[in-house]
Amino acid sequence: MNNCLDCKIKSAAVKTLTSDELQNLGNNCAQVYFKKGDIIFKEGAFSSNIIFLRSGLVKIHIAGPAKNQITKITKAPSFLGIPTTFNEKINHYSATAIEPTSVCFIDKDIFKDFIFKNGKFAYEVIVEICSSELSSFEKCVNRTQRNIHGRLANALLTFAEDIYGKDEFEMPLSRVELGNFVDTSRESVCRILTEFNNDKLIRLNGKSITILNRESLEAIRLYG
Repeated sequence: MNNCLDCKIKSAAVKTLTSDELQNLGNNCAQVYFKKGDIIFKEGAFSSNIIFLRSGLVKIHIAGPAKNQITKITKAPSFLGIPTTFNEKINHYSATAIEPTSVCFIDKDIFKDFIFKNGKFAYEVIVEICSSELSSFEKCVNRTQRNIHGRLANALLTFAEDIYGKDEFEMPLSRVELGNFVDTSRESVCRILTEFNNDKLIRLNGKSITILNRESLEAIRLYG
């Protein structure tokens, strides 16, 4: 049994629960740890849990006609799998840890019960779903209307600003995965990263990346 009452990592929705509801949540969830590369849930598998990402970073990916497509990078804390679990019984995408990750598997029936009985909980869940949907719309526009340089600059700034909150970070994706994330080839990613490095926009040291010229990268993100 998990002690959700004293847990320091709570979603906005879970913060609205009463002590009795938190006790009930603890009786119906399990905390699991994943190493980098571990699959948290798989596309096509039966879905019976809502998943709360407590710590770490995951990639969301969908099988396409030729290869898996990375659609999103999700950082903690956040929920995973709500649309799939609520609307269908089968996962429509996969989630894989790209850093050491901790998640809580929550029984979907107890989660639904909170939604039916606690309006504040339901509201916070809706807010998170809406935020995720709007972010997906923005990413779709970025992918379709920016050139390769703009998409890669956007990805680097997203990792620096939104995921790690600092200009120096360890890229959690391989060059192949990064190419998949920005819809280009590994070769193009390597070439453009080298260009950015030579132009002193970034500093590359293996998987370590340091943003040196944020203004220029921002201009490339906006105008290509």
